[in-house]
Amino acid sequence: MKKHSTSPLSVENVCHILLKRGLISKEQKEEIFKKKDTFRQKLEKLQVIKDASGGPSSRIINPVTIIDIISFLKFERKDDPERELDEETIFQAVAQEWGIDYKKIDPLKLDLKVVTTTIPRTFAMKHLVLPIDVKDGWLTVATPNPHNLEVMEDISRVSQLRVRPVVSSKSDIIKFINEFYGFRKSIAAAEEQFSGPSIDLGNLEQYVRLREVRDIPSDDRHIVNAVDHLFNYAFDQRASDIHIEPKRNTSLVRLRIDGVLHPIYKLPKSVHGAIISRIKALSGLDMAEKRRPQDGRIKIDRGQGAEAEIRVSTVPTAFGEKTVLRILDPDILFQDVGQLGMTSMDLVRYQQFINLPHGLVLVCGPTGSGKSTTLYSTLRYLFNEEKNITTVEDPIEMVYEDFNQIAVQPTVGITFASILRNILRQDPDIIMIGEMRDMETAQNAVQATLTGHLVLSTLHTNDAPLAITRLVDIGVPSFLIHATLTGVLAQRLLRKICPYCIETFEISTDDLMAMGIETEKTVVVKLKRGSGCIRCRGTGYLGRVGIFEVLSVTEPIKDLIVADSSADMIRQAACKEGMVTLRENAIKKMFDGETTYQEVNRVTWGQI
Repeated sequence: MKKHSTSPLSVENVCHILLKRGLISKEQKEEIFKKKDTFRQKLEKLQVIKDASGGPSSRIINPVTIIDIISFLKFERKDDPERELDEETIFQAVAQEWGIDYKKIDPLKLDLKVVTTTIPRTFAMKHLVLPIDVKDGWLTVATPNPHNLEVMEDISRVSQLRVRPVVSSKSDIIKFINEFYGFRKSIAAAEEQFSGPSIDLGNLEQYVRLREVRDIPSDDRHIVNAVDHLFNYAFDQRASDIHIEPKRNTSLVRLRIDGVLHPIYKLPKSVHGAIISRIKALSGLDMAEKRRPQDGRIKIDRGQGAEAEIRVSTVPTAFGEKTVLRILDPDILFQDVGQLGMTSMDLVRYQQFINLPHGLVLVCGPTGSGKSTTLYSTLRYLFNEEKNITTVEDPIEMVYEDFNQIAVQPTVGITFASILRNILRQDPDIIMIGEMRDMETAQNAVQATLTGHLVLSTLHTNDAPLAITRLVDIGVPSFLIHATLTGVLAQRLLRKICPYCIETFEISTDDLMAMGIETEKTVVVKLKRGSGCIRCRGTGYLGRVGIFEVLSVTEPIKDLIVADSSADMIRQAACKEGMVTLRENAIKKMFDGETTYQEVNRVTWGQI
């Protein structure tokens, strides 16, 4: 390669690489040379403003590079005009030209100890280097400038390991230096400040303490910073839940992303109680009560006009209080009913029974199957100024001003069953009950439908026909189910194939049959899968989509209800009436290229 400058990251060298790889045109190259000085000054001023406003810059302002300038210009890519020439694409191109691996940093796979104890934060920020892995005597260091050999030698000398540099984008390096070192510093400071000879085995064993040790207050600044970091981290990773689980000697933090839990941190046990107390303080829970389960809510301003609701649940376990935080994003919770993932026929059936003036509609599925999203989206679809919509929830998941939302509070006598009698005096048109938990709640819901109201609620059942037998088990007479139930929707969530690394492959129908997936197609079937890329963390999946089973309670179904027929008989009759099962809909999405056969079996294995 012809050397245009001694610096690999010079304007000439970077533009030469981008031009050679067809990412920019000659005109764009000329524009870069023409505007580089002007934009360099702009970016330097932005850095100074950010630092002065307390931004995460650690008081070290890194020099503006030509890659910063090019990505700031937001050029269209010459090879793909619909895509923007971003920082990541530029670093991938230069890394390939240099013959050095490009690494998209996956924070879920980073070891907090490796990142934060190998080199000091000031050194990491000054030279933009981030230790990310240790294996077989080699330390992998991510950096936007792998040619800084002196820095690599310093790291090797300090760590006493051989150093292997990989290329990563500058913004990722800065982001993770701030996040990981900031979190580590907060946890370490809290641990050191309040360390002592304490033994805490939660509820499992009783230990005699030889001397008192101060508890860390929930408003300790280090704990406040650590909890804020956890929230920001979860938002960045698209997590739906944060699990904080006490163990004998540590506290484990895990995130649920696209339905799968990922271990994130192992924290010192000494800070577990303080972190839980901080979360309790934010959610309005009783910090002194550690023996009983509690539920609460937090509303968070994420900046730039974005908000999120967090549902908090604590339960006492063997080694202390386990806390789960469910993150509720308004953009996800309120969707167009037609965009939830139903087939056109299922959508027509569902809209038929939710548009009826009265009746009972049930949404079924296990925890985390998307029931709340379906119910909230349905209520928003049904709302207009002529209707009074009232909800009873435990707790209120998302505050929405068009609904009259009531939170269950057993301590003051507000339960699902008791409040329904009061709601009927509030002249409602549509009532949503968070969950059918017992006979009293179910019977009151049925009475509400008999008096001319549309009632929506949820049940924890595996499929739609089982919801009918579940109502009978709770204690609702068959004749009342016959008179009130208009429809049942069962649902699950499937992981979607990542659109950035999707590929086609062939599989024999015999192999599919062996996995329980029936098909009438030819000997070889073409399906899709994700090969794994930096955007999906190598999983091949990105995001989730719903699958549904819509049971319309027609006259033949009503006859079976009165006859106390089994769920299997109801299922067979419903299929004859046109119901498509969860597994059939999952298989259809597989053949449509939305998901994989592995995901179909993971979610619907054992179902018809």
